[in-house]
Amino acid sequence: MNTIIEVNNVRKTFGKGTNINLVLDDACMYVSQGEFVSLMGASGSGKSTLLYLIGGLDRDFQGNISLCGENIGDLKDGKLSKLRLDNIGFVFQFYNLVMNLNVEDNILLPLTMNGKKKSELKNELDEILEITGLTEKRKAMPAKLSGGQQQRVAIARAVLGNPKVILADEPTGNLDSNSSREIMELFRRLNQEKGLTILQVTHSEKCASYGTRIVMLENGKTVG
Repeated sequence: MNTIIEVNNVRKTFGKGTNINLVLDDACMYVSQGEFVSLMGASGSGKSTLLYLIGGLDRDFQGNISLCGENIGDLKDGKLSKLRLDNIGFVFQFYNLVMNLNVEDNILLPLTMNGKKKSELKNELDEILEITGLTEKRKAMPAKLSGGQQQRVAIARAVLGNPKVILADEPTGNLDSNSSREIMELFRRLNQEKGLTILQVTHSEKCASYGTRIVMLENGKTVG
């Protein structure tokens, strides 16, 4: 299998002078195409920090991170932005929906802002609405949706455009147990049926068990 994500000897600190906090210390990991990897660790262990580094949202680190064959530390901002747009779907704990747009317009927003026409995306939109169980809610406003439904909108938005990898940061952290289970079952379906590569950060052993492999982050280092 092709390696989608490769992290080698990554070191990350916060702070300056005598007040430096070492978060990642020689961290190494990989994710192969088609895997569903769960990254676990104690609160404050640096799980989300590592995810943001992999996604190019934070570029202040030592070591090497390759994403889809590109060393992101070597990329200029414009090329990194294009790499993210073409290859990565992000899902966060908070849904980040535009409250004055309906479900389908929220899902379409990133691609239409990049110049795609709504008519070009109709078939793909219909498919992802069906997979996420949102077909009957396509014209609903976010305020009329439950938390689980809003997260499904965020997932549909991330998946539209067929990215190579989904990066999810505590995607069930704001949900009750039933909604959490539905979201994890959706991720597993997307992984199995669409072959989507998924890297999720979670503190929940139950959520982590939906993945195909677990990587632990302990004392700034990855295990597994």
